[in-house]
Amino acid sequence: MIIVKRILVPIDFGQTSEGALAYGIQLARMFGARLHLLHVFDASPGIREYPAPALTPPGSKAQEHLAELLSVMERRELRPVCESRLGAPADEILDYASQRDIDLIVMGTHGREGIARALLGSVAETVVRKSACPVLTVHSPEREVLMEEFGVNWDTPATA
Repeated sequence: MIIVKRILVPIDFGQTSEGALAYGIQLARMFGARLHLLHVFDASPGIREYPAPALTPPGSKAQEHLAELLSVMERRELRPVCESRLGAPADEILDYASQRDIDLIVMGTHGREGIARALLGSVAETVVRKSACPVLTVHSPEREVLMEEFGVNWDTPATA
């Protein structure tokens, strides 16, 4: 029997983490698990990421912003643990999961390939390779938006 008591959803405030959060919420409900939300302020040299303008590094209101991603009912029901850290995202996610005895990590992935992946790396790939617990990756919802909004069909070749 698989027992999942603690689910970690790393949040970067982008679309892929929104998709991962939706899965995390449903899985937490299904398993009766505690939901953990973690935002890592990337301290890598040359990186400046703060997609949510009101956010500043740890010690700020990051935990409040994480909690606000959930409805009042979801906060009451799931009792989320919200935390922010400063560091290399993959390392901090793995460290948090180990410290908190996380049973499942649900995280978004941008699905970068080629040169973009080589230059930017993949936090999700690193977490999948090094995690002691299972990791569910959720791809960007952009694909579904394009299919719905513009009728793009990824399964059939384009005709000229």
